[in-house]
Amino acid sequence: MKTDPERFILANTSLMAPPHVSEVWLRLASEVHDLWLKTEDELQEIGLPPPFWAFAWAGGQGLARYLMDHRETVAGKRVLDFASGSGLVAIAAKLAGAGSVVAADIDPWAETAIRLNAEANGVAIEFTGRNLIGEALETDVVLAGDVFYDSGFAVALIPWFDRLAGEGVEVLVGDPGRSYLPKERLTALASYRVPVTRALEDSEIKNTTVWRFTPQ
Repeated sequence: MKTDPERFILANTSLMAPPHVSEVWLRLASEVHDLWLKTEDELQEIGLPPPFWAFAWAGGQGLARYLMDHRETVAGKRVLDFASGSGLVAIAAKLAGAGSVVAADIDPWAETAIRLNAEANGVAIEFTGRNLIGEALETDVVLAGDVFYDSGFAVALIPWFDRLAGEGVEVLVGDPGRSYLPKERLTALASYRVPVTRALEDSEIKNTTVWRFTPQ
């Protein structure tokens, strides 16, 4: 039987507002482990990455909050939300007045999750499933929440972000202190105490910072 991502997402999530960004509504799961197992069972594939699209992660919540509070950051601009997941940051950017927003994520189910979430908020979000790392972009702002959790990923992202920032693209990162965050390349813009799901993090509150990437 062909898997129907929309049916699965609607059956295993509930429409709710993330605690730190009450203006946005998302289809979110309440329990990470059960959903992860259900996803593997649905796709008949073991060893899948976590369903990032089903949760409002700390860095994304912080970055979305920053955009809602500092709308001039994206107002009228072309925005790319990299590793978009649920689309939280992309939706916040659009609500904050961005001229256009593209959500990028290589998870094949993220496209459906982002479409459902965008519809719930009455906004239009474009989507790409391409791996954009290293590509030149026609955009004004790149948003990236919770991307420095893996060493290999960080090694690929840093030179790309460096090049984009050097070309005049504003690269903003939301991060609660992930292991591979390159703090020496970042300028702090705002900090928040973000409520999160303990099943996802090591505490119920994560101190989360929004950073601007600084080119060398």
